[in-house]
Amino acid sequence: MDELHCDVLVIGAGPAGATAARAAARRGASVLLVERRGAIGVPVQCAEYIPALLLGKLNLGRRFVAQSVKGMKTHRFNGPATVTCAPGYIIHRDRFDQTLVKAAKDDGAQLMTSTRAVAVLDSGAVILREKNGRYHLVHPMIVIGADGPHSTVGRWVGAVNRTMVRGVQLTMVLNNPLDHTEVYFHPDYYAGYGWLFPKGQVANVGLGLKKKPGSSERIRMLLDKFVAGLKSENKINGKPLAYSAGWIPAEPVRKSVYGRIALVGDAAGHTHPITGAGIFAAIIGGRMVGKWAGRAVKNQDIALLKQYDEEWRDLMEDTLSRAHQRRRQMEDKWNNFNTTIQKCWVAYREYYA
Repeated sequence: MDELHCDVLVIGAGPAGATAARAAARRGASVLLVERRGAIGVPVQCAEYIPALLLGKLNLGRRFVAQSVKGMKTHRFNGPATVTCAPGYIIHRDRFDQTLVKAAKDDGAQLMTSTRAVAVLDSGAVILREKNGRYHLVHPMIVIGADGPHSTVGRWVGAVNRTMVRGVQLTMVLNNPLDHTEVYFHPDYYAGYGWLFPKGQVANVGLGLKKKPGSSERIRMLLDKFVAGLKSENKINGKPLAYSAGWIPAEPVRKSVYGRIALVGDAAGHTHPITGAGIFAAIIGGRMVGKWAGRAVKNQDIALLKQYDEEWRDLMEDTLSRAHQRRRQMEDKWNNFNTTIQKCWVAYREYYA
């Protein structure tokens, strides 16, 4: 077994991990970024929206931008549509992730793909296994878990996502250009919603929801009905060009630092429990944890990593806590559909009361 040494080991090369790796490397830490997939950002499992503010904060160009959107239209079953100003961009998520990883590498981070983290030893060393069966023993000062909703690193420290929303998505041909994202609420979409996000000549069409108690209807059946409805409205046509599915954390707030191990992004449950949005939190959280990891390495003081927990809470805790409370209300009072949606969806003033 080969032995490797680095100051910071980042597990997971999505937006959170790539951003954390870059931030730590820019502060002089030696960084190893590990990704279990062979190709960065593939397959895509994302509705691919980012707020306009994030593009400016990244300062990494626009090669990953598919189109801009002016806002969001919320459609409520048997209710009026509501238009919200929410300027942003629909991105090519694979190009987006690849751009972030390239930036991390340009700033000095090392990358290993097709590699999994399989165990952590009492000494703090981590065992990695490549797809070809080769093993490595890594001796990092700090480990950052950015390995998604089913985080291996999270299991090591007993911090796992227990509340999850199932998401399924198709890529469909769009009949006419759209300049708003569209979300759809229906009594059948228990504690969730459907979406139509325009991406040039195509659209991401999906559902994110929990299984309704007592219902035998599967999410793919509901998705087929949703697609049929959009076709009847002449918004999309043809057969699906791609299919993806995944899990979205909908967690209460919890701590993200456990000694020399820190969690970020979906692995930390930083996804918005109502909207399912996670890219913005992943990028901002990645910058924070990478910064504090770099400072901890520079000062040889692991205790500095705790500052990451304090910083992300200052910025995100109130928003995530409110969203988790609204999710609980949404699930408990779903039968009172119209009133519940107005209190539990971000487009309505009642959500913030």
